[in-house]
Amino acid sequence: MNEILIVYMMILSAICFTLMGIDKSKARKKKWRISERTLLFVAIIGGACGGLIGMYLFHHKTKHSVFAFGLPFLSAIQIILIMSILHIF
Repeated sequence: MNEILIVYMMILSAICFTLMGIDKSKARKKKWRISERTLLFVAIIGGACGGLIGMYLFHHKTKHSVFAFGLPFLSAIQIILIMSILHIF
């Protein structure tokens, strides 16, 4: 069961990372964008670490306080959750 949760969070992180990259690309091209609500939803349900990496790698949403403070906070919570599942504490 623990492995399933970790794989789930890894998949969601990859999805959130990809969504950040796609949204940045679309922003540059002035095309239809992925909503902030969608990006935050994917981060909240387990993809915050990938979203945080994508935010800084793509320099995307870094000035939005919801992302600038929310993603690091959510990432910390999700990392603590993984560490507690793996009994690292």
